[in-house]
Amino acid sequence: MSEHSIYYEQYTNILKNELVPAMGCTEPIAIAYCAAKARSICSCPCTKVIVEASGNIIKNVKSVTVPNTNGLKGIEAAAAVGIVAGDPEKKLEVISSVSDAQKEDLKSFLKSIPIEVRYLRSQIPLDIIITLETADGSNSVRIAGSHDHIIWMKHDDQLIYEDLNQEEEAPVIDTAFMSVEGIVDYAVHCDLESVKPTLNRQIEYNMAIAKCGLEHNYGANIGKVLMARKDSSLLNKIKAYAAAGSDARMSGCELPVIINSGSGNQGMTASIPVIVWANEKQSDKDTLYRALLVSNLITIHLKQGIGKLSAYCGVVSAGVGAACGICFLQGGDLHAIAHTLVNAIAMISGTVCDGAKASCAAKIASAVEAGLLGYEMYLNGQQFKDGEGIVTKGVENTIRNISLLAKQGMQQTDKEIIEIMTGCC
Repeated sequence: MSEHSIYYEQYTNILKNELVPAMGCTEPIAIAYCAAKARSICSCPCTKVIVEASGNIIKNVKSVTVPNTNGLKGIEAAAAVGIVAGDPEKKLEVISSVSDAQKEDLKSFLKSIPIEVRYLRSQIPLDIIITLETADGSNSVRIAGSHDHIIWMKHDDQLIYEDLNQEEEAPVIDTAFMSVEGIVDYAVHCDLESVKPTLNRQIEYNMAIAKCGLEHNYGANIGKVLMARKDSSLLNKIKAYAAAGSDARMSGCELPVIINSGSGNQGMTASIPVIVWANEKQSDKDTLYRALLVSNLITIHLKQGIGKLSAYCGVVSAGVGAACGICFLQGGDLHAIAHTLVNAIAMISGTVCDGAKASCAAKIASAVEAGLLGYEMYLNGQQFKDGEGIVTKGVENTIRNISLLAKQGMQQTDKEIIEIMTGCC
């Protein structure tokens, strides 16, 4: 029995916890969910809405289209649709069932109810407080740490719910045991029946939105631009499909996606290239499942030390994860996957996150290409070596360096990006 087998159940639980559906970019959806939850504790209609949001929330909601709003963007739209039409029981699919009548109600709400947005100076990158003022007092809900993590609810100043772990950004499931070696061992030996429902849903949802992005005009149409090239290579195709999913999602497509590490863009980047590659190579379904285990878990492992939101672009981790999954599809072992990861992450770990928007699709294409270049380097006997920049001997040591760079080293970068985007001082 492998020494890693004691963690098989934990790996399975991580996948089920992380690979969940969401409609729309998860930051505006978190606002909509928070607003819907606040409305659910109101005894009468609100007369004013106050949205307090951390800088990372503001930058990720500013330029992205909110689904089911007839093309509206921004914090005000996200909060308003959550109040008017949100179903808080659906969490990150909170606005998946908005009727035409509710869309008309949304217009009236935005015209008649003042919505004040405040910059929340929080030490937690993902932090939202929404207060609805009513004739019967104020009702507030705070979400922090992850997109659907409610840490307290209040009527006026009286707590009606409190999570005792409210100041922690730690995941519900412990991930400290994760390693590249453990992930590969799990992918090879996992009982697939325990993960097939989760992975089948990821394949279905994420490929559907990728195809939608290629069939319609969304954002900057990065996927369609790539497909229009005189380039019939598989690399170009996997880049195009992954980018097209983001084209659609950032521009308000009303199809759900399966997220990874709290992000739909990361969920699509970690999965779509692996699925398209497997289809083109006619890989059997079980091999595809195991490759998706590698790609998803590598992405989660890379992201855990970085956090849900930061100045470090999350699709970098997912592009690396996808390359590792493709390496596995091609018969790569632990040695090959570890080298692919280090090679790829050394190239693009400086990519910054300047909010959710159309250009995310282009960053996805770049991350996928860098990931595959890392794999090609391995196939040709090439590698970035210990001491070259942030690369250190041992894949886990390099991952730790990336975590330090992203979470601590780029804090000031994050502040500058937010100031540039919002004018906050």
